Amino acid sequence: MASDLLTDLQDDLASDDPANALDQLKLSPLEDKKWLSEEELGMSKSETDFSKRLDTRWDDPYYDIARHQIVEVAGDDNYGRKVIVFNACRMPPNHELDHHKLLGYLKHTLDQYVESDYTLIYFHHGLTSENKPSLTWLRGAYREFDRKYKKNIKALYIVHPTTFIRTILILFKPFLSFKFGRKISYMNYLSELEEHVKCEQLVIPQRVKTYDEKVRAALKFQPQGQKPAPPRPLLPNQQFGVSLAQLWEKSPDKEPIPLVMRETIGYLKENGEQL
Repeated sequence: MASDLLTDLQDDLASDDPANALDQLKLSPLEDKKWLSEEELGMSKSETDFSKRLDTRWDDPYYDIARHQIVEVAGDDNYGRKVIVFNACRMPPNHELDHHKLLGYLKHTLDQYVESDYTLIYFHHGLTSENKPSLTWLRGAYREFDRKYKKNIKALYIVHPTTFIRTILILFKPFLSFKFGRKISYMNYLSELEEHVKCEQLVIPQRVKTYDEKVRAALKFQPQGQKPAPPRPLLPNQQFGVSLAQLWEKSPDKEPIPLVMRETIGYLKENGEQL
């Protein structure tokens, strides 16, 4: 096999013009290359430092997942618990990501710490229609995490929650135990997260930091809250937006059921079948 490859290589070299072959082998000097800066790549210094120290070998079964830096271990929180971070914005499009392997990598990471108390931080910003996993996968993933994983998780911080993620948690409420539900907290700003863990020790994606700055800037420019307008006086014959006690007082016959309700019930009895 090796001799055949060598023969093919010699044949290729013999058929080419040596001058052209040498030109193709010439490498342009590094200074001629225009390399993108860390800022242009959208990476903060902490992200760059982390990528440099990524110690997962290329032949590791989870290397293709680890290289995206979706799941990270980031020291301890303010209570001395190990911190695991999940970055939604680093998830590639669904067709480029093996979600089954992602779940395996997450469990593989947690297995190293679940025997002790730990904290999970989920940065939600950056989850889009392109990289959002299906509800079926989410439900199956939750079931994969048995008591071993849920017992010692002391806090789940969801940073920058949206209506979507809040709705998901409502849909999953039948599957969540009351005890686990109490461990979930929404963090609208990174400053709120700072109360529980030092953000400088986290490898927060630059996209998340930029989004947080925009949200906080928008909050500063919101107009001062105006005093609510005084309630409008009731109309003489107003029937809606009025308490039952007020309707009863206006009733001439002082019946316990207000006139408008009696007339509505009578109308439904007479015309209900036609409706």
